[in-house]
Amino acid sequence: MAKVGLIGVGNMGMGMSRNILKAGHELTVYDVRPEPLETLAQEGAHTAASPREVGAAADTVFIMVLNVEQVKAALLTENGLLAGLKPGSTVICTATIGRSQVIEVAELVTAEGLNMVDAPVSGGAPGAAAGTLTMMVSALTETFEASKPVLEAVGRDIYHVGEEIGMGQTVKSALAVLIGTTYAGIFEALTLAVKAGVTPETLRDVVSTSVVGNFLFTDTTQNILERNFKGQSNIGTMYKDLTLAKNMASECGVPLFAASAAFELFQAGKAVNPDEDNWTIIKILESIAGVEVKKTEE
Repeated sequence: MAKVGLIGVGNMGMGMSRNILKAGHELTVYDVRPEPLETLAQEGAHTAASPREVGAAADTVFIMVLNVEQVKAALLTENGLLAGLKPGSTVICTATIGRSQVIEVAELVTAEGLNMVDAPVSGGAPGAAAGTLTMMVSALTETFEASKPVLEAVGRDIYHVGEEIGMGQTVKSALAVLIGTTYAGIFEALTLAVKAGVTPETLRDVVSTSVVGNFLFTDTTQNILERNFKGQSNIGTMYKDLTLAKNMASECGVPLFAASAAFELFQAGKAVNPDEDNWTIIKILESIAGVEVKKTEE
C-alpha cells in the first residue's frame, strides 16, 4: 500500500481518487472546493486543508488541475506541495499543460530533491471513473518503474514514451491534433449527410463498420443524436489542448493545416456555448446548414 496524494478533485480527479482507494492505497486529497473533499472523506480518503498537507502525508502525489498556472499554484505557494514533500518523493503531473511548461515545472520539482513524472492522460471523465485511462509517461526509467503500482491504479494503457520530461506532453499534443481534426470531420460529415437527406442513424451505422469507425465517432454521434451537450467533456479542455498543440507546432516549425481549422471550430464553439461539451460545435454547423442532427428512429 502506497501513501498517495491527489490535488485537483474535478471530474477527472474524482474518478482517479476513487480508483486509488479501490486499489488499496492510502489517499490524501485537496481541492479548492470543499464538496468533493467531503464526498471522498465519506469513501475513505483523508482530506487536507492545503497542498502542503497533502505533501506531508504522501510519498507520491498526482496533480490533476486545468493548466500550468494552477500547477504552479499547487506547488509554489507558502502552503504549496513543495513545502510539504519529503526529499525522494514523487510528483506525477497528469494535467495537460504543454511541453515547455512541464519542463519548467520539472526543474522546480527536481531542484528540491524530488522525482518528476510527466504523465498526461486520455480517456476523459469516463476513463477516469473506470480506471482505464491511457497514460503517456515520461520519466527516468527508475522513477517510472517505482511509480507503476500507483499509475496502474488509475490507468489501463500506460506507455513509457521517454526518459526526457516533456515527451509525455509532446505525445499528448500530437494526440490532440488527431482528436481535434477527427471531431471536425465528424461534425461536418453528420451535417452534410442530414442536409442531403440521409438519416444520422444511417450514417452512424455505415461509418461504424467502415475503416474510420471508432469509439470517438460512435460516442460523439450518440451524444449529438440524443442532444446531450453537458457533463462529459467540456469544450474548454479540448480548446486548451489544441492551443498547446499549436504552440508546440510553432516552436518546432511544423504547419498544422487541418488542426488549425479544427482549432477555429473549437474557438467558435467555446465562444458560443462555453459550458457545453465538445460536440456543441455541431450547433454552429446546423445553424449554417439549416438542419438539426437528432434522432429520427422510434
